[in-house]
Amino acid sequence: MATRQPAVSSLRGAPRVLTQDDFDRFARLSRDDNPIHCDPAFARGTHFGATVAHGMLLFSLLCAQMQRGRAGPVLPLAQTLMFPQPTYVGDGVVAEVVPGEGAAGRVALRTAIRCVQRGGRAVSADEAPVTASGEAELLLDPDAAALAGPLIDGAAGSVAAVAGDAALYHLRPGQQADAVRSFERADIDDYVALSEDANPLYTDPALARRRGFDGPVLPLPLLAGMFSDLLGTRLPGRGTGWMKQSLRLRAAARLGEPLRASVRIVRLRTDKELVNLATDITGEGGRLVLQGEALVLVRNLEKKGAGGAEDLGQDRPAAVSS
Repeated sequence: MATRQPAVSSLRGAPRVLTQDDFDRFARLSRDDNPIHCDPAFARGTHFGATVAHGMLLFSLLCAQMQRGRAGPVLPLAQTLMFPQPTYVGDGVVAEVVPGEGAAGRVALRTAIRCVQRGGRAVSADEAPVTASGEAELLLDPDAAALAGPLIDGAAGSVAAVAGDAALYHLRPGQQADAVRSFERADIDDYVALSEDANPLYTDPALARRRGFDGPVLPLPLLAGMFSDLLGTRLPGRGTGWMKQSLRLRAAARLGEPLRASVRIVRLRTDKELVNLATDITGEGGRLVLQGEALVLVRNLEKKGAGGAEDLGQDRPAAVSS
């Protein structure tokens, strides 16, 4: 029977003003230099009008809030995130987590990023827009064995398989892009410094090993940054805007382990310029590490003509395929 977990209280973080330097640092960390995040001149010509935050940068602020105030580690297992409004450069934001029901060391959370400062002016609590919202599942005092347990129902949503259009710009159902990368300790250090998500599972190798892991655990936003890279620079391509992402952690990734991230188009909606994609990361031996689905807006694509995805895929570890 599910019981309420008092170990996680409702938390609202201190405001943080996001700068272009924050966006650029996350771009270097994730390799996602999508111009809506990194090129103010390009961004001014889009419907955004200014550079906007990476979705996984916002997720990292939520993960920091999940850990904040706890002596022991936690581990985000699943997250759905919707981005109903952009988070602009210069916005002051707060991360909110509200616990729900849980059992056996797990708890469901409602999560949100709320904009409390825009254009240099404070926004009242009643008017502060939510720029990211969703639900998460958190593993309390985790060990490697507990990671293999079942997910709480509804903790990570999915996009229904519904027939769509045959083409949208250069995009076709079934197109796929892949990238291979391994992470090192310096990547975790950069992530912690930027996000302030100082989870001891990431920063204390001895603690992680005592809990059955092979070493430091790679943060979920850092792993999902591989999707950010592919979606924002490869498929659909530069100018893509993230609308929704679901994530499900299936296994811990190891430092130095070659990881293959894949994004594959499953549905196109020409009337709304939306693309649904399956997203996953596999490790050595084909082990499934991270799984999810993405919904993106392609209104601002840098290249919309035939062959655009292939052109953007040059000089990368793996190419776009159909």
